[in-house]
Amino acid sequence: MSRKKISTTVYITPEQDERLKALHARTKVPVAEYIRQGIDLVLQKYDRILPGQLDLLEDR
Repeated sequence: MSRKKISTTVYITPEQDERLKALHARTKVPVAEYIRQGIDLVLQKYDRILPGQLDLLEDR
């Protein structure tokens, strides 16, 4: 099931644009999907500093 998406604007370099378009041409996966995946990777990387539920084993 697809979740509702929110429109936003991001600025990327011409090189990023070129490479994303080339990737899309080979895979037929939308550029927006690759951008969403990239955002997920960044959020995963910085998960420990985001507010949220604390890990009960964190202080052990």
